Amino acid sequence: MTQDETAGFTLGDANAYHWQGEDSTMLPVAKVSRVPLAMLRGIDHVRDLLLTNTEQFARGHGANNALLWGARGMGKSSLVKSIHADIEAREGFERLVLVEIAREDLETLPHLMRAISGQSARFIVFCDDLSFDSGETSYKSLKTILDGGLEGRPDNVLFYATSNRRHLMPRDMIENERSTAINPSEAVEEKVSLSDRFGLWLGFHNSDQDTYLAMVSGYAEYYGLAIDAEALRARAIEWAATRGARSGRVAIQLVRTLAGEEGKAV
Repeated sequence: MTQDETAGFTLGDANAYHWQGEDSTMLPVAKVSRVPLAMLRGIDHVRDLLLTNTEQFARGHGANNALLWGARGMGKSSLVKSIHADIEAREGFERLVLVEIAREDLETLPHLMRAISGQSARFIVFCDDLSFDSGETSYKSLKTILDGGLEGRPDNVLFYATSNRRHLMPRDMIENERSTAINPSEAVEEKVSLSDRFGLWLGFHNSDQDTYLAMVSGYAEYYGLAIDAEALRARAIEWAATRGARSGRVAIQLVRTLAGEEGKAV
């Protein structure tokens, strides 16, 4: 096993890790929870943009940090993990390692960057469900890494994040700070400008019924469910109505239920 050592960190042969900010260690992930890239339906445009960006990075070329924002359950985090697996399975790229960091550990991000900056691999540091509330200061560590600071972001690292908020903070917080500040235009500039430091913004929106049904059909076909098309359509519409939403997450939850009814594991 080839190993690199930098700042006390030994890189093993795993292709995914959890960063443990409390003790500054990397926990290997034996099996990442993800689905094949081809299974993700209804997000073709953003899929292609993020895939191209990641391929460029894995070849050692120019690429941007990416913010995947928008509707819940539309495959934001699934897309990041699926693209990583897709590239890892193909030839012609440098070694690509996925490192997940929790929002609560963002203040240790500079330490993580120093630990992986000298490694021979290329890294996607991934933060799922990123957002900030009033009084938080951890965004400053992220802002420094994304753009600015003496060290900045190492050449072998990209930062990908998912969020339900386009500007990573709630609208009422923005309005409140504007109304109470001495200089309203500057009061939220530091926080709002954080999202501007992502070179690639990818929006995920609620799916219409046709797209949702295509998701259900694709999942059912992939897992080899025996239910016929008309029955599947009826169950899918009923399921979405009871959930009050149409999304990839809702679709896969239905398919898991149907698989269980057929005695299959998903």
